Amino acid sequence: MTTFNFARATAFTVAAAVMSFSLPTLAQVDADAAQELFKQNECQKCHNPEKSKKGPSLKKIAAKYKEKKLDEKEAIKHMTAGKKVKLEDGTEEDHKVIDTKDVKAQTNLAKWILAH
Repeated sequence: MTTFNFARATAFTVAAAVMSFSLPTLAQVDADAAQELFKQNECQKCHNPEKSKKGPSLKKIAAKYKEKKLDEKEAIKHMTAGKKVKLEDGTEEDHKVIDTKDVKAQTNLAKWILAH
């Protein structure tokens, strides 16, 4: 006769719940595709994942969006509008418009940036 181990069943249920929430989030971003689009659009000329260059670092951008409770839709607007941006040295210039109309690619890039 087998006995039911309540502690083991509870631990398994909790682990399964945690994985069900974290795996889809990780699977939502194709980092390789995002990095390729970032490179193709020469975003690295102004942005770096960790250090500010001409523009803010991706880490700084992600922190700002998190603080202001903004999401990838706002990031996409920024990447596609070509509006004036204030650079790290205080000057302003038009932000380069990302060269893709593919909403999935834009969303993937935005999520990758905001994950920093």
